[in-house]
Amino acid sequence: MAFEKITEQDSHYRHLEKMEVEDLLVNINREDQTVAAAVARAIPEITRLAEAVSDKMLMGGRLFYIGAGTSGRLAVVDASECPPTYGVPYGLVNAIIAGGEKAITTAVEFAEDDETQGWLDLQAHRVSVKDVVIGIAASGTTPYVIGALQHCRRNGIVTGSIACNPGSPVSASADFPVEVVVGPEFVTGSTRMKSGTAQKLVLNMISTTAMIQLGRVEDNKMVNMQLTNEKLIERGTRMLMEKTGITGYEQAKALLLEHGSVKKAAAFAKTNDR
Repeated sequence: MAFEKITEQDSHYRHLEKMEVEDLLVNINREDQTVAAAVARAIPEITRLAEAVSDKMLMGGRLFYIGAGTSGRLAVVDASECPPTYGVPYGLVNAIIAGGEKAITTAVEFAEDDETQGWLDLQAHRVSVKDVVIGIAASGTTPYVIGALQHCRRNGIVTGSIACNPGSPVSASADFPVEVVVGPEFVTGSTRMKSGTAQKLVLNMISTTAMIQLGRVEDNKMVNMQLTNEKLIERGTRMLMEKTGITGYEQAKALLLEHGSVKKAAAFAKTNDR
């Protein structure tokens, strides 16, 4: 049976150009509400992938995302937020997008159609068997991603995938495939919508779980976040006061800034009974 792209099927809605604005928004929202349920159905698959990622990272490996277009841009967002949120080094979570950095903001023609460039891009980062590579493709058919995963598997590198069509080629190329089937898009074929939302949710789940497993969260707090603006400094100060019992805001803030993270400041305070 030929592979069927549900993500390319006709929208359940017709004549969008004739709808009132509020009707457009209500219908988009109605479709969006189906995404979380689709992700929930895929939790067993997401669990297996998240466990594989955590295991590799606990052993000193890195996480690589690789994708094209919207999928690649979502990967960039997730990877770029891990260092400031959890205080991990840049390069621990990496995103590779077809067409390079230019493709983050500008479409690069035919970049996703190159079956060999994905592997070359991974090699530029010295990807190895210690790492794990997750290919992201809403359609599940992107040659750039599939080629990269196939090369990874031939070289003994653990692979995962995130797609929005069942039985997709990208899933067949991954050790730990995840398929979140969200159905046709509100605008036919516009996978930046429900498919993109589903991919973002799954990426959030995987990276957050890995960071928790790596000890970057205590209780429910981001105790290793980077103090890159006043909002985060204030949040960190309040967290430190709660964690240590320090009652003076300025004292806690000074201690936080001295040590650079809630975790380090709290450890110092505990050791010195401050």
